[in-house]
Amino acid sequence: MPRDDTSPAALGAAEAARLIREGRLSAAELTAACLARIEAREPVVAAWTFLDPDYAHDQARALDARQQAGAPLGPLHGVPVGIKDIIDTADMPTEHGTVLHAGRRPAEDAAVVERLRSAGAVILGKTVTTEMAFYTPGKTRNPHDPSRTPGGSSSGSAAAVADGMVPLAVGSQTNGSVIRPASFCGVVGFKPTHGLISRHGMLRASSLLDHVGVFARSVEDAALIADVLAGYDARDPDTRPAAAPRLSQAVATEPPVPPRLGFVRTPVWERAEPGLGLAFDGLLGRLGDAVAEDTLPDAFGRAHALHQLIVEADLALNYAREYHRGRNRLSRRLAAMIERGGEVRARDYNAACREVVRLREALAPLFERYDALLTPATPGEAPVGLESTGDPAFCTIWTLLGVPAVTLPLLKGPSGLPIGVQLVGSRGEDGRLLGTARWLVERLAGS
Repeated sequence: MPRDDTSPAALGAAEAARLIREGRLSAAELTAACLARIEAREPVVAAWTFLDPDYAHDQARALDARQQAGAPLGPLHGVPVGIKDIIDTADMPTEHGTVLHAGRRPAEDAAVVERLRSAGAVILGKTVTTEMAFYTPGKTRNPHDPSRTPGGSSSGSAAAVADGMVPLAVGSQTNGSVIRPASFCGVVGFKPTHGLISRHGMLRASSLLDHVGVFARSVEDAALIADVLAGYDARDPDTRPAAAPRLSQAVATEPPVPPRLGFVRTPVWERAEPGLGLAFDGLLGRLGDAVAEDTLPDAFGRAHALHQLIVEADLALNYAREYHRGRNRLSRRLAAMIERGGEVRARDYNAACREVVRLREALAPLFERYDALLTPATPGEAPVGLESTGDPAFCTIWTLLGVPAVTLPLLKGPSGLPIGVQLVGSRGEDGRLLGTARWLVERLAGS
């Protein structure tokens, strides 16, 4: 069912917020349009694990009343947002995609939900996650082809934005859980620098690897919500006291000179499907001298093994309660990861963390030559079938290093389905990355 582009539900977040501020659209009208789209499409896409339409309407009406009373409006005033079901909401269940947490009702909002409410967003509902944000799929289907995976683990968030159910959604990434589903579903997915957004109140798998990420229909919209979410939070020690990143300002500012892009195949290029190679050949041809091919140092061949060791050791610690309480109710794959992690020695874990620091240092010279690295987001189109969420291999290195990454829906595969183009930035240079992303979208639109 094609999206109805005449419905307010099809609006981008920035445009919707502007229309609401100008009095040309109400929060109640926008929320009603999103809920109508969900009612029509949820039986096919299955993006949501919890919805309370009455409560969503109540939030929207309260925001409209606030506006009519002349109160100050936040940057997302009246804009509905979907929340991945590993992020706590005090007024909705948060069940983490596992029967072990069925009926769980958090006592308070996660930090990102607090910030969204303060910015005037309507918390529309909870989106489907894979089992505890790892590999076992939930019920969600790809809105472009329901016989295919939407990706994971932020499956529902990506699918809901792609299908016109909601203009923005929040997810998380510990390997490829924002970039991969955004690529498969054909939306913008942004994973910021590690520590830019607080993870307080989010299911914790790995302190080193967990990131909050966002889904949107444009780079501008991704910057808008990321600006709301970013900032120091004493409850998450990986956030840092620093000035606000002003991502929207960076996106709106024309680069003084055309950005320089470095195309890197990464050590997993052999996993690329033929259709991906053809699509990237065409992309590189269109970009011409704006892009140069480069290589990662040989040491990056170890990145995937390091990621596996670190994440499994962290799971053995952070998911120990679930494992001992109900290992038979966990998927065999997740239980096996926890078991392997329990065998990791402390000295090997510490050595892996030191090696990650060295890889970060080895990556830095590339960003003296380029504004961003250009690389695939996924091996190809979303795979047929719902038994897997697809291969995260093209995301692993960047998650391990904590650098910002954004995927843009710029390519099509042999079946006409989306393939994301991933841009990777220098650690802490999120604004520069998103500004480069906007430039790339406009460059290709005019080519």
